[in-house]
Amino acid sequence: MLLQDMFRGEEEVVTVSPDESLHRAAELMKERNVGAVVVTQNGKVAGMLTDRDVALATMLREASRETPVKDVMRTNVQTIWGDEGVFNACQAFSGYKVRRLPVVDRDGKLVGIVSVDDLTAMLARELFNVSQALEPALSVKM
Repeated sequence: MLLQDMFRGEEEVVTVSPDESLHRAAELMKERNVGAVVVTQNGKVAGMLTDRDVALATMLREASRETPVKDVMRTNVQTIWGDEGVFNACQAFSGYKVRRLPVVDRDGKLVGIVSVDDLTAMLARELFNVSQALEPALSVKM
């Protein structure tokens, strides 16, 4: 199964523009109960802003509520193609040492997002399903 079919699609990804204020980005994170927003420009990933980025920038007085997201966001964002699978996502999380990967199509357009938590929950469900399928065979008495 492909990532673009398994995880939050474009309409569910919380996005902001680079010119949006940190305050608005933080409000969206709170409203949608997410720890990060994808910064997009013309439908493509321009950056990522996490709740940690906002907290550090504001608490260390490097930014104010009105500071544009582009002044704080991370621009070296690792993405993954939507036509890749779970194995590739696991490799990317491990290799890039990130917790979230925006999912993009081959033209670079944002189509979703996958997190380590999403992947862990999906794998746990699948392992449970496998254990349920194996249970009858394992409980056969000899």
